[in-house]
Formats: sequence, structure tokens, C-alpha cells
Amino acid sequence: MKLLRSTVHPDIQNLDSQIITQRLATRAITMQGDDILLLYTERYHDYSLPGGGLDEGEEQVDGMIRELEEETGALSIRNVQPFGFYEEYRPWHKDNADVMHMISYCYTCNVDKKLGNTRFESHEINNGMKPVWINLHEAIEHNLKTIELSEKKGMSIERETFILQMIADKKQQKES
Repeated sequence: MKLLRSTVHPDIQNLDSQIITQRLATRAITMQGDDILLLYTERYHDYSLPGGGLDEGEEQVDGMIRELEEETGALSIRNVQPFGFYEEYRPWHKDNADVMHMISYCYTCNVDKKLGNTRFESHEINNGMKPVWINLHEAIEHNLKTIELSEKKGMSIERETFILQMIADKKQQKES
């Protein structure tokens, strides 16, 4: 799988002197026409790809399917293909670590437009997370405004917006 981007959060000055923990995650890219299946999170006022951390020993595709089903209620997940991975180092103050090294493995897939029931975790419910089909370009524009104007944005919005812009670019290239 190809590297999409590698980033280091601006608050991290030097990785050599840090205690680093690693988190492996997956993200699902599901489109129908110009609409993409995303999660809207009220707390952060942003759109993100469905996905999350892999369980110990879990295969990447299995984790992506599990997260997609849990967070969106997606039905009939099929045609799973690798898209690329995004690597980031960001501040972390748990697990006796200073920095989290997050690797998000992204996959494209198809699902039915109609969604089933979600199985959100309590923090996802508390953050006001909900699955939505939205126009890809509207989601990008919304996130860009949140990055520019919101004080409550989360740390993942830059990653999510970068990946959404890559999706839009690849879609435009295919249509040209």
C-alpha cells in the first residue's frame, strides 16, 4: 500500500527524544456518484471517514469492515481495494507516551445506499457522531471552513480533509 502523506504535529519538536506509542487504524472510502459516506461529528463540527483502531491481531480489511458496519450500519460491503496509508505523529499523553504514531490504512469499497443500525461507542454518541451521505466537495468545503474558523476542531480534521481532497482529485482524473 502506498504512503499518502507523513506528518508531524507542529507541537512536536524532536521525535528522537520522545516516548512513542503506535496505533494502527483503518478508514473506509465509500462513494456513490458524487456522494461519499462520512461521519459528521457535532462536537468537532467536521466530517470524517468511517474507521478506527485495529484490535490486537486483527487484519486490516477485517478491521475496516467492522468499523464501517459499527459506525455507519453499512450493508453489503464489497469490492474492497487498497487506497493508501496516512502516517502521523501527534501529541499523546496516555500509555506513558509523549507521541502517538498513527497509521491509517485507507480502503475503497462499495456498500448499499440504505444503511442499517449503527453500534456507536459511548464517546462517539457523546460527541454527536452520525453517518451521512454528503456531496464530496461540500464535505471538503465544510472541513476547510472548520479548520479556518473553529476553535473546537479535533486533531484529525487535517488528515481527513487531505484524504478527502485526494479522493476528489482521483475522481476528477478518472472522469477526465
